[in-house]
Amino acid sequence: MHEHTTPDAGVPAGADQQDVPGTLASAGKNHGRKASPRGASRVPGGKGRVASVAGVAAGVLIIAGAGAVVAAGSLVPAPSSSRTVPAAEAAVPAGASVGVCPGPARLLEGTEAGTDAQFRPESASAATKVTAAVLSAGGVLPGSRLAHLDGTAAVDISKDPGPAPTPGAPQQLLAGVLADRTVDQVSVLSANPVANQNASAAGAMKYTASDGDLRGSAAATCGQPSNDQWLVGAATTVGRTSVLALTNASSTPATVSLELFGAGGQIQAPGSRGLLVAPGTTRSVVLAGLAPNESRLGVHVRSAGGPVAASIQQSVLRGLTPGGVDFITPGTAPAIRQVMTGVDIQDPAGVAALTAQTAYKDAGPALELTVPGASDAVVEVKLYGRDGQHALPSGGVITAKAGSTTEVSLSGVPAGQYTVSASSDVSFVAAARISRGLQAGQPSDVAWASSAVRLGSQHIVPVPKGGLRQLVFGALDARATITYAPITADGKVRAPATADIAGGTTASISIPDQAEGSDVVGCAVSASGDAAAYGAVLVGQDGRNDVSSLAFLAAAAGQETVPVKLGY
Repeated sequence: MHEHTTPDAGVPAGADQQDVPGTLASAGKNHGRKASPRGASRVPGGKGRVASVAGVAAGVLIIAGAGAVVAAGSLVPAPSSSRTVPAAEAAVPAGASVGVCPGPARLLEGTEAGTDAQFRPESASAATKVTAAVLSAGGVLPGSRLAHLDGTAAVDISKDPGPAPTPGAPQQLLAGVLADRTVDQVSVLSANPVANQNASAAGAMKYTASDGDLRGSAAATCGQPSNDQWLVGAATTVGRTSVLALTNASSTPATVSLELFGAGGQIQAPGSRGLLVAPGTTRSVVLAGLAPNESRLGVHVRSAGGPVAASIQQSVLRGLTPGGVDFITPGTAPAIRQVMTGVDIQDPAGVAALTAQTAYKDAGPALELTVPGASDAVVEVKLYGRDGQHALPSGGVITAKAGSTTEVSLSGVPAGQYTVSASSDVSFVAAARISRGLQAGQPSDVAWASSAVRLGSQHIVPVPKGGLRQLVFGALDARATITYAPITADGKVRAPATADIAGGTTASISIPDQAEGSDVVGCAVSASGDAAAYGAVLVGQDGRNDVSSLAFLAAAAGQETVPVKLGY
């Protein structure tokens, strides 16, 4: 190392040179003093030496102090920018329960080349009616009504509630009922919450016609609006008409996008994205304009902004012979198991003879599967009848291609009512086709059973008046106990009955026209235990081939909470 001497070598780093003796800055103040022959590093006189030492010491203290501050600063933890507070459960205020009932079935007018629907008048005998029921909570019946989509022509089902019953007093289960209300357009069922609980309410519409191209019956539950829903069972081949209805019952505009899955894969259709549905309106989309000549079609409806209620009016015309009409309603979301119950299958020999004829290939019962993901689904299909499981002639294991819709025939099992269970290791959606009528050239009917929700407590099940009406229940893996109580037109919930259903079977219960002298217009249904049980309402007509299937809506949710995390 080389020794290097500077004129201010004795000055501590960072010291003020104007105040430290022996620096170049201080030389001007002492120009009458003789300079040291040893250079500026020599401090002349005793007092100057003491001052210089003191300055050096002070400089050392400053450096030491600065180091202490730096060291101390490194030991103090910096404030965290991701500090979290344990999540608290925040109650979500209950809102009004809303159900959108499809309008009457109508014939398209003109060509199907476009996507915007234009309708011509329906047949002279066509009639569309809505039946609804709402139950009390805590002895209080919530305010409810049925109205047109624009809020007009409202009819009260039950008035806004008065004071709550006295605590401890017996609370009778009450019902508000609307029976067979004639409608001529889309209608909206609404029920207010009670004590911050969602109301238990449900409605169903039923269309019937004895003449015209839309002869038959069609029924649908009044669906709850959603931003994401799936519909399976549409067809756009010759003689098959599918019209998708998108209804926005909210006060917020909805922008809807459609994903279409056909037999050959997903269909990229211009005009299927960015469909605007204004508040208080219904937009009808002719699916043949987006996906022509598709024998089977699954539709994924997504909306941004306001939620929408979606349904598909599906009708069949075989030459000049009416082949049935129905409303396809959304089923459950994609899952690895889907269940459809109330699937009515006719005589297998008669079905085989009919479907062998031209234009009647889709006249038999079938299961349709849509796989939205990128992987094929190996699906196992099981049918549970009155006396247990029945095997399909095909073996019941099929591969459903990714991004497409696959059909599985359900023909070949003995006539009866079944619960269909389909399971895979890949999520899919499903629906089952029900057919009625075995004579070619004679009017027939069709219905679609969408995938069902698992039964819980207190499902409100509206039942349209007239015809043959059956509750159909299926239990898959274990014995199920199901309680059902008739709801009558006079607003009473009658004494409940209980059905004990063995695992792996399906049971049907006829719904009487009346109970204790009043018309039965619905049921309150509950399932107990851990058994996987499912239900549907099957509606028919004496002397005619009419058939319709109504899915159960999910039970009303209790007070809901969401976790809320706070941080800064």
